[in-house]
Parts: sequence; C-alpha cells; structure tokens
Amino acid sequence: MNERPKLERSDLAASLVLIAPVFFIYEVGVLFAGNVNGADVVTRAIYNTLGRTNYLLAAAAAGLVFLFWLRHARRQGVLRLDVVVPMLLEAALYALALGALVTLVLERMLGLGLDLGEAINAAGAGVHEELVFRLAFCGGLIAALSRTQLSRKVIVILALIASSVAFSAAHHLGPYGEPFTQHAFAFRCLAGLVFGLVFYFRSLAHAVYAHMLYDLLVYWRA
Repeated sequence: MNERPKLERSDLAASLVLIAPVFFIYEVGVLFAGNVNGADVVTRAIYNTLGRTNYLLAAAAAGLVFLFWLRHARRQGVLRLDVVVPMLLEAALYALALGALVTLVLERMLGLGLDLGEAINAAGAGVHEELVFRLAFCGGLIAALSRTQLSRKVIVILALIASSVAFSAAHHLGPYGEPFTQHAFAFRCLAGLVFGLVFYFRSLAHAVYAHMLYDLLVYWRA
C-alpha cells in the first residue's frame, strides 16, 4: 500500500510545490494590479527589461518548466487535497491568531494605534517576503551561525529577531518604501516573528499561506 504524501518541515521541495500556484498567480497578477511587492526586486527588474509581452511569455515558459519538473520529479502528490487542505486550515488559524495577537500587543500593551489596512501591502507579497526574509535571511543566518559555538536555541532566537527587524525595516527603505511610523514598524516586527516561528517549526509553505491569508483578511476587514 502506497504511503500518503506528507508535508514535512524539512522538505523544502514540497513547500515550493505548494506555493508555486500563488507565485505564478502573483507574477501574472502584478501586471493587472499594478502593485509589485517591495521585496520583489526580481519581478520589477525582469519586467522593466523584457516589457509586458515578453514578460508574459517568460512567465508562461517558467510555468511549463515547473509542470515538466513536477511530473519528472513525481512530486505532484504534494498537491493532493489531503495534503493541501490541512495545510491551508492550519495556515488560516495562524493568520487569525496573528491578527488577534498583534492587535492585543500593540493596542493594549504598547498603547499604539494600528491601521490594519496599511499593515501589509498585497496578498501576493507573502510569497516573496517569505522567500526573502524567512527562507533566505532567517534560514541562511541559522545555517551560518550553526558553524559557531552558539547553542541552537540562541542561534534560532537571533535569526528570528534579526529577520523580523529586517523584514519590518525593508518596508520603509528605497523609492517604494512607506513613510516610517512607530506602529507600522512594531507591527511588522511582531508579524515577522510570528511568520518566522511558523517557518521554523512548521514549513515554508505554512508561512507563505499564513502570510497570504492574513493579507486577505486585512483587506477584507479594511
């Protein structure tokens, strides 16, 4: 009897398969929404270089390559409903909990007002921000510090804090950055910490979908 596929924390390929649909929806959707996420310098550079038509052709080619790899690597089982649905439900719980937690901490404990409609830019931003700040920054920092004499606990804490601060600060840098406000910076630090915990203890896919679903919740409530 064949064993059902599972989403393991250490299976990065499975997470990439699961977030691929959101990635391609975002990559094409930015052409119509007109809003490229601030962390997504790659899409902006490619589009400015290729132009609209060639960009769409490149996206289509990338999609075909992904489908070919999916079949060749036999990873399509990761997209089964009994894998996707539990992951989405768990990510939705993280998204709802994040909204309640951040509102409690910022508004009740720190006394800061919070405009949730301005907290995170776009639903598709979850893909690139999680790839940049959780997978590359947090994961890379953990890997680098693992070569030192620091304990695993200290390494993880440092990586989570550093990646959360960088995640928040990045939203206020460059020509596409937002004006700095105390509540926006504090919010994103806390949000980045939550997404970092989800990434480390669950998986990249859980973090991406929790981020995306929270974005959608913010826009629905705005």
